[in-house]
Amino acid sequence: KTLPMPIIAVHAREILDSRGNPTVEVDLTTDLGMFRAAVPSGASTGIYEACELRDGDKARYLGKGTLNAVKNVNEVLGPAVIGMDPAAQGDIDAKMIATDGTENKNKCGANAILAISMAACKAGAAQKKVPLYQHISELAGTKMRMPVPAFNVINGGSHAGNKLAMQEFMLLPTGAANFSEALRMGAEVYHNLKNVIKAKYGQDAINVGDEGGFAPNIQDNKEGLLLLREAIEKAGYTGKVQIGMDVAASEFFAEGKYDLDFKNPASAPESKVSGEQLMAMYKDFASEFPIVSIEDPYDQDDWDSYAAMTAAMGTTVQVVGDDLLVTNPKRIATAVEKKACNALLLKVNQIGSLSEAIKACKDAYAAGWGVMVSHRSGETEDTTIADIVVGLGTGQIKTGAPCRGERTAKYNQLLRIEEALAGSVPYAGAAFKTPGQQ
Repeated sequence: KTLPMPIIAVHAREILDSRGNPTVEVDLTTDLGMFRAAVPSGASTGIYEACELRDGDKARYLGKGTLNAVKNVNEVLGPAVIGMDPAAQGDIDAKMIATDGTENKNKCGANAILAISMAACKAGAAQKKVPLYQHISELAGTKMRMPVPAFNVINGGSHAGNKLAMQEFMLLPTGAANFSEALRMGAEVYHNLKNVIKAKYGQDAINVGDEGGFAPNIQDNKEGLLLLREAIEKAGYTGKVQIGMDVAASEFFAEGKYDLDFKNPASAPESKVSGEQLMAMYKDFASEFPIVSIEDPYDQDDWDSYAAMTAAMGTTVQVVGDDLLVTNPKRIATAVEKKACNALLLKVNQIGSLSEAIKACKDAYAAGWGVMVSHRSGETEDTTIADIVVGLGTGQIKTGAPCRGERTAKYNQLLRIEEALAGSVPYAGAAFKTPGQQ
């Protein structure tokens, strides 16, 4: 057994994310060296997420500065974990949560706590002389798998300036033999999609959004699906590449209705639909297109619509809770009880520590759910989630289009991991919806 190399220094700084907004980066030092982690930030955020501490000083970064979170690392949380064993992830996270002392990490900020949590995990792996993904697998007691990537290639919703209400249209290469082939399939469909969109809507329609996807000026959600189907066909992958959607319906829910033209201040009454009408639309999509996953199909408090959809469509389509669950074990427990969905979107920064994220994942597994690991729209070059998805063996990850450095950083790390594992762990493929932990 290796002797503990305690944490000897913790230093935070403010850096920029991929959208030009500040975020928190931490350097954590042990006798083995310095270990760095940076936290991401979301645009369409659930109201139940852990607190992302921002300075609110409008004269600096339009109020989005993170100097208070940085100060909390350097003066409060860092000193609290110095001398601790970095391999004892649970103890480190528990110490920080207790130091913060609030339910939602309002005092220190989930962005401050998570940065230390991730850096400590890297230091713990180094101390055990194992790769980060293996350390995470050992911490969680999970079997490793290579994931199916879900590429967000058409953007709408709060991520895009077009009229499209639904936020993400994704490609899932379930028919690939391994991850590297899946990445190639995704990239080839992406390039075909670029040509299809350019031919139909012109040069300016192929500018890329926050996550590397295209945002053509279309309003009909079905049109997005038709574009994907055509690109998959042109690339020669019909039957091998399936489709996923992130509706992000909380973004366009108001007064009990879902406004499918919510970016238009003068949207017509007929664009405002009920949960039942929305479900009819999802059923229509699923009957016509190879849809395998629908995320956030309803508002984060519309439990009844979620339960109705999971009962009606859950055997063939993965119903993923993101804003609904916010990676929070308490909300997951409620969803399990109400049979509200059958998959968890795992975003470490929604809960604010790796230990709690692992607990959320294992709770989802215990319910027989799938788990999709996810980036945020405001990302950094940090690749921890690539190791997390392999270590937890969830079998699926969404981290944007195969475009933009902060997105491809994760996919490239997954290529390295697959190479290092040399075929010793399976590619999830068509079985991505089942936990694979039996």
